[in-house]
Amino acid sequence: MSRVSQAVELFQQDCACSQAILATYGETLGLDRNRALRLATGFAGGMRMGETCGAVTGALMVLGLRHGGDHSGTRRGRDAVYAAVQQFTSRFQQRNGSVICKDLLGCDISTPEGMQTARQQNLFKTKCTRMVQDAAEILEDMAPGLPPRHD
Repeated sequence: MSRVSQAVELFQQDCACSQAILATYGETLGLDRNRALRLATGFAGGMRMGETCGAVTGALMVLGLRHGGDHSGTRRGRDAVYAAVQQFTSRFQQRNGSVICKDLLGCDISTPEGMQTARQQNLFKTKCTRMVQDAAEILEDMAPGLPPRHD
């Protein structure tokens, strides 16, 4: 099974969007699955505020693991991560028009009304599944086979 399919399956099995991405790709980069699930929990639903899509933030964490290294505490040491983040977000926006959860869903799930709309319209199973798939496909295209880490 491809990692794209694994990420989608994890999401469909009740993981959050951010968790599905980080748990799928994190292990390859040295982050154990349980820790990945814990780390990514708070990023789902645009950090529960309808802001940056959880599939996107999960992917950005993956890019940090892949391109960050021992010198990530310095500006120069973050340059590769920043370049990858810009490329990823640009590609995700091209596919979906935004990286913002409430724009992608067409409702603001940080409000009771928005959450009700999302559930009634089955957006988590339809649109969110597509966001997880898109994030995983872009990661695969940007970094086939994933590693290297710059440790």
